[in-house]
Amino acid sequence: MKHDLRITVYLILLFVFAHLIGLFIIQHYLPEEQRLPLNIEKPKLEEKTSYIPIFLAILFASSVALLLVKFKALGLWKLWFCLSVFFTLTIAFSAFFPQLIAIPLSLVMVFFKVIKPKMMVHNFTEMFIYGGLAALFVPVLNFFSIIILLVLISLYDMVAVWKTKHMISLAKFQSESKIFAGLFIPYEKKEYSTPVKLEKKTYTQVKHLERHAILGGGDIGFPLLFSGVVLKSYGFLPGLVVSLVTAVSLFLLFSFAEKHKFYPAMPFLSVGCLVGYGVMHLIFL
Repeated sequence: MKHDLRITVYLILLFVFAHLIGLFIIQHYLPEEQRLPLNIEKPKLEEKTSYIPIFLAILFASSVALLLVKFKALGLWKLWFCLSVFFTLTIAFSAFFPQLIAIPLSLVMVFFKVIKPKMMVHNFTEMFIYGGLAALFVPVLNFFSIIILLVLISLYDMVAVWKTKHMISLAKFQSESKIFAGLFIPYEKKEYSTPVKLEKKTYTQVKHLERHAILGGGDIGFPLLFSGVVLKSYGFLPGLVVSLVTAVSLFLLFSFAEKHKFYPAMPFLSVGCLVGYGVMHLIFL
């Protein structure tokens, strides 16, 4: 098992809560007459081909992120991250509160997520961000386009982790900068001593070792898009069933994964989405 059982279960529960909240947000914005806050326009895309511009946008965003990592442009990274978090949180919070509350609440969350990072605030905001993002794209996706998108993302994830390994570099940069898109759970803090020789004398150097469990934002967001499309066609409970089955696939991945190794989660989660779709049909249809 990649992490101990307690941490794994905690991570899975956060994944489920992010999907549960996300489905509420998606359902709130599905009616055509329901407008997004801050005068944000819903994308005007054809459902059957929407996966093309969405996937190209993902590739572009990944390329920009890698350039920022390569040149260590932490300031630009923080600015981009702040704006993304603010807009997605405002969309999400506006599904529960009036804009007069949602906007300042989003600003406060951005401050304690990016400027003065607090781990509890970070994971709390992750429960809402992907629902805000999914509210933009679920209306322009159908089953064909979301399945193709999952296939493309899964292939990209495998190449990025196993071949080019740039996704690993990006994850490490985010962890080191304490600005991470996804769930982040630090645990198992340890101290260990190593001898250091200076001027013929030996000193003891104390080092701190901390392990952490992470789940990338895409591993939450893309399955949520699939569950959102199910919600759009069949209702809230069928969408939730798909999310729960996908959570089981995530648990199995963490159960069989080895420690200190990186795995592309999207291929496993995509299979979980499709299995969940079949289970949903058995239960509701």
